[in-house]
Amino acid sequence: MSARQDRNPVVTGLGVVAPNGVSTDAFWKATKEGVSVLDLVSREGCEQLPLRVAGEVRGFDPGAVIEERYLVQTDRFTHFAMAAASLALEDARLRCDDDGSPYRVGVVTAAGSGGGEFGQRELQRLWGQGSRYVGPYQSIAWFYAASTGQISIRGGFKGPCGVVASDEAGGLDALAHAARNIRRGTDAVVVGAAEAPLAPYSIVCQLGYADLSRSADPLAAYLPFTTGACGFVPAEGGAMLVVEEEAAAQRRGARVRAHVAGHAATFTGASRWEKSREGLARAIRGALADARCAPEEIDVVFADALGVPAADRAEAQAICDVLGRRAPRVPVTAPKTGTGRAYCGAPVLDAAAAVLAMEHGVVPPTPNVVDVCHDLDLVTGGARPAELRTALVLSRGLMGSNAALVLRQGTAIPS
Repeated sequence: MSARQDRNPVVTGLGVVAPNGVSTDAFWKATKEGVSVLDLVSREGCEQLPLRVAGEVRGFDPGAVIEERYLVQTDRFTHFAMAAASLALEDARLRCDDDGSPYRVGVVTAAGSGGGEFGQRELQRLWGQGSRYVGPYQSIAWFYAASTGQISIRGGFKGPCGVVASDEAGGLDALAHAARNIRRGTDAVVVGAAEAPLAPYSIVCQLGYADLSRSADPLAAYLPFTTGACGFVPAEGGAMLVVEEEAAAQRRGARVRAHVAGHAATFTGASRWEKSREGLARAIRGALADARCAPEEIDVVFADALGVPAADRAEAQAICDVLGRRAPRVPVTAPKTGTGRAYCGAPVLDAAAAVLAMEHGVVPPTPNVVDVCHDLDLVTGGARPAELRTALVLSRGLMGSNAALVLRQGTAIPS
């Protein structure tokens, strides 16, 4: 089916489960204030592992928001996604039975780490107690598509469903996939990503990443664009959005929070950060072309901010390559330095922050970062008031994916 250009994808709902807040309001308050919640890893079994600092979602009780029949067959990463999806649907005031057709709503998620905590628990039972103690849900709970499946089952959504497995940048690719579904005839898509990579098994799997920060100081472990950059800090959590066809959203009286205007993706190879300059710049240009947006229209950039000197340099150069002479004057921010990088969930959290930043007219700061060593206007210290009509969100993955997303301002918040 060919896409129809008169069907415009818009964001009508946001739901967030992040280390700095379990709700969109809590997340935005902490993000706007530049609160850093990075801390020593507290999960049982992780005390002696080389990874010392992470962004944990604390105080989250899945039993309070998810029915028991779903809890017993799902991992923590799916608990986050289901909770965030419920918040997004509530924010959008969307129900699949609004017009009696469950086929009008689809679900798309991105995933990187899968259900490591559930898998570890079942493997411990297998080797410690025997095969009779392994439950049947081991076969599905670890699977990267589990969140899409459980959200669609729980909500009764029978529209186009899918999962994107394209490295960390998959969070933005999932939003693009949702937008394409809207243009091809779907009325609404619940879309996003959430990760839970902090179980011992999951952390051990990450220790092979040369770009992982080993610092034991929460204030110094994740400092992108500085001379002190020593890698990235992982995190759990993520965000889900409701993306709708604009006319359908308006017919039911939903508020348009943002327009999903353009996207593009490239691939430059695992850890070849010197090559990511060209690849990321090409993705940015592609997203701008898709959005019919000139470089001078970009009002804020939400950076990928890996925290690896070569990667940071490549990203800064890519931004300058595309934005040209305006680059040093366009505010750039990386709120994730206060929460950590939640893999596929990280760019979706950035997209949610971009929507909120445009709504409130303020660029959130980059926590913990002080002395910037690149020619970027990185917002540090405190939030910066600004007129924000168009936001650029960037993401790269450790395996070489690059993605860029352009978001446009939605309906103004009623005074």
